[in-house]
Amino acid sequence: MFLEINDFLKADEVARLHDIAAKVQFVDGRISNPHNQAKNNLQASEADPLYVESSRMVAAGFARSAPFRDFALPRHVAPPLLARYEVGMTYGAHADTSHMRFGNEVHRSDLSATVWLNPPASYDGGELVVYLGSKLVVIKGEPGSLIVYPSTHLHEVTPVRRGQRLVSITFIESLIPDEFQRTQLYELSEVAALEGLKMEWANRTRLEAVRNNLLRLWSR
Repeated sequence: MFLEINDFLKADEVARLHDIAAKVQFVDGRISNPHNQAKNNLQASEADPLYVESSRMVAAGFARSAPFRDFALPRHVAPPLLARYEVGMTYGAHADTSHMRFGNEVHRSDLSATVWLNPPASYDGGELVVYLGSKLVVIKGEPGSLIVYPSTHLHEVTPVRRGQRLVSITFIESLIPDEFQRTQLYELSEVAALEGLKMEWANRTRLEAVRNNLLRLWSR
């Protein structure tokens, strides 16, 4: 199951990230995965203080987003990272690694997330393509929008043919590792939100009890 959020970041945040991207040092994206022959992009250097500002800004977007929290049930959100693709750059079909190390901590990657920063008309190519069996889901978002999808799916970034693709990416460890179980909890939350006060209080209380009991049962 996918989640798309428009206006995930505010316009002034997108503008500041563009300003940072024009000044921050970018390095070869393979520095974080040197053996991945499919990867050909640039990423902000973690040694640059501007990287820290950009990462904190996007992380704040995740922290304040109720739709994201309801969908992902996050235990841990990795520090977001600016990634840039120039003409000819691409990231071939791959699945994200199962676990990622951050200092002394190791976290599972259950969900992957891309925050779009450039207008889609400003560059050709650079689409995010997620493989769902024999079906390809092609995504290219507006500036400040977010797409979240399971890290288990093969996906790729098509070659940029014109302009520049600028995004912020991160990975999420969920309280609920199982995608099916996580989806059921999300659907229960959506029913409660959509029905709202139309539900009798006793029924709403029972629904919320079921959701919390499942969350308690399935969480790790």
